[in-house]
Parts: sequence; structure tokens; C-alpha cells
Amino acid sequence: MTIYAVSVSEFKAHCLDMIRQVEKAGTAVDLVRRGKVVARLIPTTSAPNGTPAWLRLRGRGALAATAEESVLEERDFEALAPHKR
Repeated sequence: MTIYAVSVSEFKAHCLDMIRQVEKAGTAVDLVRRGKVVARLIPTTSAPNGTPAWLRLRGRGALAATAEESVLEERDFEALAPHKR
């Protein structure tokens, strides 16, 4: 992957053009402040056939509770809270 380095101020002035360049050409852009790279703008991996992100992420998480157990406390549900008048 080709990587270009630009100053933060230059990026600020031309950010939309640089984002389009990353998107179309697949190049990365290093943002430099005082001679040090502070961030990198990189293209995302393209989704095959426009697959929605939630489908690409399916199966990558970890279950934090058993099937019968809730990860939320009853006090977190507004409907269960006493009504104030």
C-alpha cells in the first residue's frame, strides 16, 4: 500500500480530497505534526457485494452471559422504575 505523509494543517485544508483519494486509490495518508506521525488514514476493506457491516461482523463477538442471564440490571429499565408525579 502506498502511504503519503502530509502535515495536519494541509490535511485540514484538503481533507475531503484526501479522503476521496484514500477511498478511490487505496492509498494511505500519514498525518504529521512537528515531524512525527500522529495518525494514519487508511482505506477500509471493501465489503463483498455490498454486504452490510452487521453481517460482516456476525460471529465475531463473545457472549457475556448465559442464555437465561441478563447483562442488564432491573434498575436499568426505565419501564420498571417507579413513576414520579
